[in-house]
This record gives sequence, C-alpha cells and structure tokens, in this order.
Amino acid sequence: MLQSTPVQHVRRGSWLARRRVQLLGAMLLAGFGPLLWRFLFTPDAVWISSVNALYANLAAIALTMWLRLSVEPYPGIRSSYVILPTAAAAHGLVLAFFFFTRLPYDRVTFAAGFLIHVAWFYLVYFLVQRRTVLRIGVVPSGEWRRLLAIPQVEWVRLRTPDLVEGRRCDAIVADFVADLEPEWERFLADAALAGLVVYQVKPLAESLTGRVEVDHLSENSFGSLVPARGYFHLKTVIDFMVALLLLPLLLPVLVLASLAILIDDGRPVLFRQRRVGHSGTPFNVVKFRTMRIDTSGAQPDARDAAMTDALDPRITRVGAFLRKSRIDELPQIWNILVGQMSWIGPRPEAEVLSHWYTGEVPFYRYRHVVKPGISGWAQTNQGHVAAVAEIHRKLQYDFYYIKYFSPALDILIVFKTLKTMLTGFGAR
Repeated sequence: MLQSTPVQHVRRGSWLARRRVQLLGAMLLAGFGPLLWRFLFTPDAVWISSVNALYANLAAIALTMWLRLSVEPYPGIRSSYVILPTAAAAHGLVLAFFFFTRLPYDRVTFAAGFLIHVAWFYLVYFLVQRRTVLRIGVVPSGEWRRLLAIPQVEWVRLRTPDLVEGRRCDAIVADFVADLEPEWERFLADAALAGLVVYQVKPLAESLTGRVEVDHLSENSFGSLVPARGYFHLKTVIDFMVALLLLPLLLPVLVLASLAILIDDGRPVLFRQRRVGHSGTPFNVVKFRTMRIDTSGAQPDARDAAMTDALDPRITRVGAFLRKSRIDELPQIWNILVGQMSWIGPRPEAEVLSHWYTGEVPFYRYRHVVKPGISGWAQTNQGHVAAVAEIHRKLQYDFYYIKYFSPALDILIVFKTLKTMLTGFGAR
C-alpha cells in the first residue's frame, strides 16, 4: 500500500524497537506490574478497585499508543516530546471516566501504572529510538535528487530493481510522475506486496521537511484547495470551549502580567494591532504591551514599526520575559472567544505587512483559507520572522499546515508549543 506520510522506521536488528514489543512491555510492567505488587506485598488491600485500576492502566496504555501513532508520523517530532503529554492525556481521560461513573479504583495502583508507563517508554527512547536513523532506498528516476539535500536520513540509491536490495532499507521512495521503466514499476509493486513502505518523492520531502513548496498552489490530502470543512467547524467549537475552560485558570496569570507591565512601564497594559484573519478579513488582535510607547513625535515608517527585531531597544524588561514565555499572547483568548482566531493556525500578520507580502510572495493570500492561530506549525519550526526572504519559507510551513489540516497535526503543534514556551525558541 502506498503511503504519503513517513513513519520513523527502525532497524530490524533491535527487537525493542518494534511497536508490538513496546506495547506488550508497557502492559506487562505498567498494567499487571502494580497489581502483582499488591498481591505479593499487600494482599489484604486487593479489592475490586485494584482490578478496575488494572483495566484502567491497560486502557490508558492502549490509548497512549494510539495517540502517539497519530502524532509521530509527522516530521520534526521526537518521541521524547510526546511520551509524557500523551500518557498524561490518556490516563487523565480514564481518570475522568472514573470520576463521572463513580466506579471504585485503586489510586495507588493507578498512579504506579502511570509512572511505570512513562518510565518504560523513556527507557525505550534512550536505548533505541534516539539512535534510530531512517534508511530509505531511492529509485533513481525523475526528481529523486531533491531528497539528497534532506539531512538525518540515510539515502541509498538503488542500483537495480532487486527486491533483495530493497529489503535492506526501511522504505522505498520513487517519483511516480516520472516515466519509470517497466522493471522498476514491477519492482515497486513487488515491494509493496512484500510489505515494504513505498513513498512518493514530493509527499515524502514535504513530510520530512515539514514544508510545502510554494511554486504553485498545492492541493490537500482530499485533492482540494479548501481544508476539510467538517473539522474546520468542529475546531471552532473546540476553540471556544477550551477558551471558556481555560479562562478562569489563566485569569491569575493575566492579572499578574498586567500588574508587572504597570509597575515596569505604566499604561497602557494592552496592545492592539490591525491584522489580517480568515478569508482576508482584517481584525484587531489583542496582546500584552511589551514595547515602550514612542513619545518622540516622529512618524516612523508603518512597515518598520510593524517589525520587531530580537534585540529591539523598544522592548521593556517585563516585555522581554512575556515574549519569551509567550504570555504576551494570552489576551488573544478574547479573539478566540469572538471567533476571529484559533488556538492553532498560521500567525496573523500586521495588515501593512500582509499587504506587502501579498505583492512580493506568490500565493501569500492562500494562508488565509484557515483561521489564524496563537501558535502554529511555522512558529514551532521556524520562530518569528519578518523579512520577505524568511517569509517565503514561513509560507512553506503554513502551506504544509493547510495541506495536512487535521486534529493529529494540531495535537502535535500543541506538544511542540509547550516545548517552545519552555525554551523560548523563536521569541522576539
């Protein structure tokens, strides 16, 4: 079967690298292990609640594996980024089930299962997955040379259409658009029948780089320029509900940030800027003010004023921290509540910059086909950019997000955003 999104295959020599082995190990250690400990050392404490905790741990482990399989096929992600978040999400869902059903469960057994579950997969990552290098056999026809510039992959040029040589690789890639010779076409068919993963050059390049080339408009997985409308509307509802749930939790942070700005640089606390949103409709984005107000009376160039350099002298002391931690973006929860923005999507550009980019970069307006977001695929991979030369690559990331618009990609961006918030990557 032909696939267009690469999974990080592992060398066949390591049994611990196999998914089924990892899943079985997790179920034995994190599922049955805590219950066995109860039987051996505290048999009087074993009740139906302990058995319920066993089932809960097994369900959470299976759900975690499904979440990881949904997220990890995308490029630019390491297993180490998603082990803890996916395990916590799965165990949290199971815990919510017990909360609403009022079924008894052994809290100690359940908590021990979670800790062992996370520890097991981190152990697997450090022993096997961190050292894994994808080895892909390349059929030398068409645009295959474009792949050689992509790092962190061992590219093997296939000399002959020999299935024995192909089996030494983790996957095969070919340019299906090119006129392949009959023996190579038979080879690809035989490779697919033998269970080898066979990729197309262009989708593989997109998946490994996380970018879509913008030399022409690119259709999405369904052969359309418009992303899946069903998920688009569902995402709007999810954005609104999440904003309502998080607002009480974020309120103390919003208050503290406001006080810090007042003490450091006075009023105003908030900054409003005209930006371009979904369908090219302008709106006012709301952020915490992180830069000093220009009191010189000079009239700066609108384009220059909209750009911010990493060492911009206008940034205040508190503003530098707010930018690095992304706390300055939190007031945009208002833009989400009124339907102007999403949590995840291409960042909305200032109106003056958007007009400039539209005239300089081909197909720039296409990024407005989805709602802009507080965080996005480009931000977590590239960081903040403003120059036209950098915008071209940023647009490639935005096109990738639009083409593969899906819940799995949004979940991946959430994980990468958490890492960005901790490291301050791309802040300006």
